[in-house]
Amino acid sequence: MRIIKGDPCVAEGAAWLAGREPRFALALEQVGPLPLRLKPEGFSELLSAIMGQQVSIASAAAINARLREAGMTHEAAVAAASEEELRACGLSRQKIKYAHALANSGIDFDALRGQSTVEVVKTLTAVSGIGTWTAEIYAMFSLGHADVFASGDLALQEAARILFELPARPKEKEMRQMALEWSPWQSVAARILWAYYRVAKDREGIT
Repeated sequence: MRIIKGDPCVAEGAAWLAGREPRFALALEQVGPLPLRLKPEGFSELLSAIMGQQVSIASAAAINARLREAGMTHEAAVAAASEEELRACGLSRQKIKYAHALANSGIDFDALRGQSTVEVVKTLTAVSGIGTWTAEIYAMFSLGHADVFASGDLALQEAARILFELPARPKEKEMRQMALEWSPWQSVAARILWAYYRVAKDREGIT
């Protein structure tokens, strides 16, 4: 299993994809060097991802900042926190439930490093509040898996529609099938499409 550890890995994947698919080569000419986008591992990163679900970027940042200020970035602290304490940090009733579920899940984050993407997704989605998208993003950016693609991501779907001149935005199942053609560098393909999405939307004047 290939692990992305630095910019040279991303560049290698981008070169491979450009050689395999001319449309990726075209996209890369427009987006320039791709970002590494690696993130930390562990409980705090997953908690942050859950807090960011279905809220604005600004709201998620505010909630996560309050959690850090309250010292609630570790399993024990969140597990012991009352609903009132978590609500004071800005969590909804549902997010409180999810935070407690994660804190009490007993996930062995060190063990996740040696697991396949399928195993990682299975482990994480067993926890209430963690869906496939969140689990795949964790595998991609916190664990550095090179061959994973978040097919349910709307920006990836829309970027694929524009770049590949599809008649409609591909659904998750169709997107996942397309992404198989980009193995073993699916996560780099995702980086290209995210970058291309921003370029395409700027060109169309859409923010």
